[in-house]
Amino acid sequence: MTTESFTILVPATSANIGPGFDVVGLSLSLQLKLFVKYPLSPPPQYLAPAITYSGEGAGEVPLDAYKNLTTRVALYVLRCHGIRMFPSHLAIIVENEIPFGRGLGSSGAAVIAGVLLGSELGHLNLPKERLLDFALMVERHPDNVTAALIGGFVGSYLKELDEQASEAASVPLSEVLPEYPPDAGEDWGLNPPVPPLGIGHYVRFGWSETIKAVAIIPRFELSTAKAREVLPTHYSRKDLVFNLQRLAVLTTALGQTPPDPDLIYEAMKDRVHQPFRRSLIPGLPEVTSSITPSTHPGLLGICLSGAGPTILALATHGFEAIAEDARSIFKKFGIEIDWKVLEVAPGCTIHR
Repeated sequence: MTTESFTILVPATSANIGPGFDVVGLSLSLQLKLFVKYPLSPPPQYLAPAITYSGEGAGEVPLDAYKNLTTRVALYVLRCHGIRMFPSHLAIIVENEIPFGRGLGSSGAAVIAGVLLGSELGHLNLPKERLLDFALMVERHPDNVTAALIGGFVGSYLKELDEQASEAASVPLSEVLPEYPPDAGEDWGLNPPVPPLGIGHYVRFGWSETIKAVAIIPRFELSTAKAREVLPTHYSRKDLVFNLQRLAVLTTALGQTPPDPDLIYEAMKDRVHQPFRRSLIPGLPEVTSSITPSTHPGLLGICLSGAGPTILALATHGFEAIAEDARSIFKKFGIEIDWKVLEVAPGCTIHR
């Protein structure tokens, strides 16, 4: 029996990177991997997709294709192109290295994997700009999904659309990815809202090859929704200017070789989200203020990764000292950590 097979690789990501709240993202060398196979001439009786899952999140992730985030996104892409169902006898083996709920872009990676899966299963050959449109219908903040799609150190924004396109891009997520009832047949949930063209735009910044990322990962989950709830709805002009000044410097400073520790450390400070999330992450202020370039040679800057609780330390060397001192600080608050030294990774890839 002739089969079609391919592999999808999507990197972990870290968003915000200090002052770049909802603006910048960084792809990192942990991966979500999908191994996909299906027969080109299947038996007559339709067989629903079979999903197996290992690694981070195994045991938590739904294996029903109509409940799993990645396959629901794939079906959304297919149905937007007039393809009502998955190929028969589709088998998807997932291996995941990205921790859930830790600020390393696990949901963004799942969404990008789904967009790619839909494009490949439907032989749609969607360009990256269109793939991003579909991803942004599901994940409304562009920083993580753009970094996972494009790779490297990326800045992104949502375009100001005309009224009709804006309404199309703002439909509730429940309409984009409806909850499939147990008795849903192939005719249920057809005709989903198609994304307008050009929702998100991005640029890739330079990145010095000497810089690695130390991910300091506390052993507890923190939902993005909960982390957003503590943020204020209004900011002072002083705090916004503080972040804008640093972001303008940081996007260039991280591409310079050799990198300047004093410049980067100051440029990675933030007043928009980290101060308000301290109550959710015991030890955060102590770690970010105690581990500095003067106390830890090789350190460039330190910040919350995405919504947390992971802390990201950018450094050129001295990785173990940075991580173990962070471990000691967190231990005083009764929190255990894991840590990994990560490279800045390329974006998603598909192998046949």
